[in-house]
Amino acid sequence: MATRRPTAAAKARPKAAAKKTASPTRAAKAAKKPLVTLAVDIGGTGVKTMLLDESGSPVSERLRDETPKPAEPMPIIDIIVAQAAKHGSFDRVSVGFPGVVHDGVVATAPNLDNSWAGVDLAATLSERLGKPARVLNDADVQGFGAIAGKGVELVVTLGTGLGSALFVDGRLVPNLELAHHAFRDGKTYEECVGAKALSKLGKKRWNKQVRKAIEQLDHAINYHALFIGGGNAKKLEGDLPARTSVVSNACGLLGGIALWRN
Repeated sequence: MATRRPTAAAKARPKAAAKKTASPTRAAKAAKKPLVTLAVDIGGTGVKTMLLDESGSPVSERLRDETPKPAEPMPIIDIIVAQAAKHGSFDRVSVGFPGVVHDGVVATAPNLDNSWAGVDLAATLSERLGKPARVLNDADVQGFGAIAGKGVELVVTLGTGLGSALFVDGRLVPNLELAHHAFRDGKTYEECVGAKALSKLGKKRWNKQVRKAIEQLDHAINYHALFIGGGNAKKLEGDLPARTSVVSNACGLLGGIALWRN
């Protein structure tokens, strides 16, 4: 009795089925695509952006433009949009803003322009960029890029003004604003250690003021660690007090990934 040979169609069927099983669908590929974050750092002197991968590592160069004068909302937002176009593709936006922010809406902007009050920055950027956006105080964002996540950690930024952020076991205590609280001689922390104070006092006297501020903050908050960032942190001289370290100003961008962890 002759053995029947499988037809060409029968031979093809198992291979086709195997190929179909091995190839992921487009939906599966899309689900595995790493998310890229456009990190934005708005400051009194500069507006900076960078792309981050899902681990918070840079995947682009940092772009920077001078903060326009007056530092009104639309010119600054236009700078962010222009920089975003140069970076290319991204999936979401994280913004560090120099003031108090509630659910993406600016409450205060002491070192920018008064017209920022009430601006829904998250919604505006989401509309302009076509991506979801989240906004947090800039010192909070920098803190996420600097802290170890253990105990009470304080972050202070020395720039145009003074920013502050407090964390307990890695969890943010929101909207801590030390800048305008009384410090000494009837002046606030920002008046004593901000950029204007540096210009007026000179580097040596300004350094003494910063150390006095650190001492007072240590007594008031009893932190386990203090991280100092901001553009003027590099002008600190000599040995710093115990449990105090200077962190890179890049943390203001790198911490942006934390806005999307939850």
